[in-house]
Amino acid sequence: MPPMEGAEIRKLVLLEDEHWWYRERRHLLRRRVRDLAPGQALDIGAAGGGNTRVLESLGWDVLALEFSEEGAQVARERGLQVIRADAQRLPVEDESLDLVTALDVLEHLPDHERAAAEIHRVLRPGGVLVAAVPVDQRLWSEHDVAVGHERRYEPREFLALLQGAGLEIVEARSWMVLLRPAVAWRRRSSSGSDLDEPHPLVNAALTGVVRLERVLPVSRAPGVSVFVTARRPH
Repeated sequence: MPPMEGAEIRKLVLLEDEHWWYRERRHLLRRRVRDLAPGQALDIGAAGGGNTRVLESLGWDVLALEFSEEGAQVARERGLQVIRADAQRLPVEDESLDLVTALDVLEHLPDHERAAAEIHRVLRPGGVLVAAVPVDQRLWSEHDVAVGHERRYEPREFLALLQGAGLEIVEARSWMVLLRPAVAWRRRSSSGSDLDEPHPLVNAALTGVVRLERVLPVSRAPGVSVFVTARRPH
């Protein structure tokens, strides 16, 4: 399956600052790393660099890694440190990083086992991975095809992938639990990517719904994605 195309990446960049999904994903990332001492970080699959900028704002020395030429160019235009490379062959020294982020990346990769092993290799002992992937193959649709997904995971399958690479699971939480019925309904008639600009009222309403998950006890219920924090053992 090809990586996300340049047009989709440009669309993402135009959307991500205000779009409800990207804003909440940045919040979830910030919450997971805010208590870590800043150090050397790698943001795999950075695309437009929204997550990279979250890490920079928290004091991390972060390198954005992007496979596509278009995505790497967008990151450069935003003034980010960026390298164009394959997540299955990270051009990074062994045990050199304190943090790796891979948000909605591993589902794109043919050899996700090798990518997980690479993440383990480049993390220092005690280093942290924050990752997110889409879950439940029953939700597969033309959106997944349009954005270049190889698969959707079962949560246990994704945890097993990381554990098989030698990482310890610190936390795993479902995301977009409340919106799962709406996503399932929409995906039945999907004809392409869902990366579209919603009406401001729709954007505000969906923002309110996903923010409810910050306080409601729904993190173990079936969702649309799973957010995982893992660590390379000492």
